[in-house]
Amino acid sequence: MIGSLRLQDLRCFEALSLSIPEEGALFVGENAQGKTTLLEAVCVLVRLQSPRARRLGQLVRMGQPGFGIGGECWGRECRVRTGPDPGLDLRIDGEEVETQAAYLADGGLVVWMGNEDLELVRGPGEARRRYLDFLASQVDAGYRRDISRYRRALRARNLLLKERRIDAGHVAAYTDLLVEHGEAVQRVRADLVAELATPVRAAQAAVSGSGEEVGMTYKPAGGTDLRAAFAEAREREWRQRQTVVGPHRDDVKLTLNDLAAADFGSEGQQRTLALALKLGQGTLLQARGKRVPVYLLDDIFGELDSARRNALMAALPDGAQKLITTTSVAWWEDQANFPVFHVAAGTVG
Repeated sequence: MIGSLRLQDLRCFEALSLSIPEEGALFVGENAQGKTTLLEAVCVLVRLQSPRARRLGQLVRMGQPGFGIGGECWGRECRVRTGPDPGLDLRIDGEEVETQAAYLADGGLVVWMGNEDLELVRGPGEARRRYLDFLASQVDAGYRRDISRYRRALRARNLLLKERRIDAGHVAAYTDLLVEHGEAVQRVRADLVAELATPVRAAQAAVSGSGEEVGMTYKPAGGTDLRAAFAEAREREWRQRQTVVGPHRDDVKLTLNDLAAADFGSEGQQRTLALALKLGQGTLLQARGKRVPVYLLDDIFGELDSARRNALMAALPDGAQKLITTTSVAWWEDQANFPVFHVAAGTVG
């Protein structure tokens, strides 16, 4: 899946060239040495998204004008560069690619698993929206366009609502855009949540070893009729000076045995559910994308007991490439049969 990785001026890495074995690799090192950056680079190279930064410009090594990431991905030579000019320089097999959509078309699939995944269960709705957005952008070609246009219209509408004199006509024009693209976003999200329920339940059972019943329910802010929701919320929006309904406020209700997972689940149950959400994501990606995603596991094993560690490794699909970071290999029972790299101060050996 990922055959090689090359970095230039990415976070703590000045330069790096690395061949990656087919089965994956275990990256071992202390904290703040660059382990997570390696997985982050793969995510950006494959999906043009970072799970750690909202803007790709935040990945640039201090004092440099931009970064470069390259490598072999699913048999293609891919390259992503940023610089002082706006936009991304994207290339596949040496040929310039004009749009992000074209770069991502027929590209690879990624599942990211990290300690921050506990926020999927405990945290605010934003974490669960990002989870759905990352999944949807990989399996639905139109979703990335719709969510991008929705966000642009939302920013413009909120600015209008903050003006001293609100221009009702301009607000209405942006409301139309929010309805058009918001309804498309909500349809995809609702379908994904319904489709995720079965693989997430199966993953929860596999990792926990118990019969806990997982529930997932999509909760669109304002209900299923977005235009009616905007009409009903008009006075409240003008009073609060912001858009209060729409996909940017949607959520997913997670339950264990019909009780709210965030309120009534134990820490072990919550961590297991977070793992199950990502394993279910991988199952859906494989079914929809007709290929096995690469699994990026960022230092998650230190927070799991031995039973859950072993269950998680067993639950990962056969043949999947696994790139794993950890500060210790004491938990790894099969390390002799898995490639190990040591990471220190922005070097890999």
